[in-house]
Amino acid sequence: QVELAESGGGLVQPGGSLRLACAAFGSDFSLYVIRWYRQVPGKERELVAGITPGGSTTYADSVKGRFAISRDYLNSIVYLQMGSLTPEDTAVYYCNAQNIRTMALYWGQGTQVTVSS
Repeated sequence: QVELAESGGGLVQPGGSLRLACAAFGSDFSLYVIRWYRQVPGKERELVAGITPGGSTTYADSVKGRFAISRDYLNSIVYLQMGSLTPEDTAVYYCNAQNIRTMALYWGQGTQVTVSS
């Protein structure tokens, strides 16, 4: 089992940048695919980006070229670097971990990102 803790959310102006962090505790970090999702009230949770244990990445079309996901194996942290932010990026961002052996899913508590002038 793994526990996840997101950090780095906050208020940022349109066009600004923010870096989110997802720290993993309690399990072998190399066994997990890590994904970032986001959700706004009244809408379904949306996949933003993902990174495999080997470092392969995927992105939603809406964030390609603006967001970058990366993985710090030493400290068991996955980062989501967000740039050129717009109000449409406002959401609660959640970190998700999926064990590649058991397929079990784990979620963090989420961190609020607000893009507003």
